[in-house]
Amino acid sequence: MLKNIFTFTILIVILKAQINNLPDNFVYLRQVDSSIIQEIRYAGYHNFVGKPINGYNAAECILTKQTAFALSQVQKQLLKNNQTLKVYDCYRPQKAVDEFVNWSSDSSTTMKEEFYPTLNKDELFPEYIAYKSGHSRGSTVDLTVVDLPAAEEPQYIPGESLHPCTNSPDSRWPDNSIDFGTGFDCFNHMAHTNQENVSIEVQERRQQLVQLLLDNNMKNYINEWWHYTLINEPYSTTYFDFNIDPINGKSISLNKNQITKIKMQKKNLKRDKNQILE
Repeated sequence: MLKNIFTFTILIVILKAQINNLPDNFVYLRQVDSSIIQEIRYAGYHNFVGKPINGYNAAECILTKQTAFALSQVQKQLLKNNQTLKVYDCYRPQKAVDEFVNWSSDSSTTMKEEFYPTLNKDELFPEYIAYKSGHSRGSTVDLTVVDLPAAEEPQYIPGESLHPCTNSPDSRWPDNSIDFGTGFDCFNHMAHTNQENVSIEVQERRQQLVQLLLDNNMKNYINEWWHYTLINEPYSTTYFDFNIDPINGKSISLNKNQITKIKMQKKNLKRDKNQILE
């Protein structure tokens, strides 16, 4: 019986993904587990570039089905301790990675004070930024843990004062994450998972997170405490470039025939609705 329910759940998720025109085996995380908090930084202004990134047409987390279900299992364990996952980034289109590469060679340093306070932009390669990203394969996610009930976060306003991501929690961006020693996307050695120059409590939290994710088939990238990839990911050599669109929205452009067909469907639906009302 349980096996049938699980199979049916997977089928529903796959059907929803098809409705959203995602590639095979990709899903929206909220369709698998809506209890996981999403704060997709690259869809807004609070990121190291300082503006929404190409391909992020919606603040949605898209992942391979296997990765989404792995996170859902992690979430079940965290909820027992009145905690929740929060994701900052999931699948990342190649066009977004290309924008990062182009940004690295321009003169903009708008967000330097927070995200790379001790480095020059040309020092970010290849340790933190590369021409290809595992995120584009769909099985890598940037995440943290938040105590419940989750504290409300202020909205970042472009141009407001910034504080180094290496500062203590009370003097850096007020993320509602529990303290892992630095802010998200902190391009600094203090963000390395096994960094010893952080408090014992932070070291223990990082290792507990590593073990929790490892128990659910996900491994950490040692230079970023927040970065995890599914072990045996399904697309280990494939880099995708489809846009992140609103859930139930279209992620591909429509041709004239498709647009005409949709208009006819809407017209017929309106006619049928009027007949029912009559």
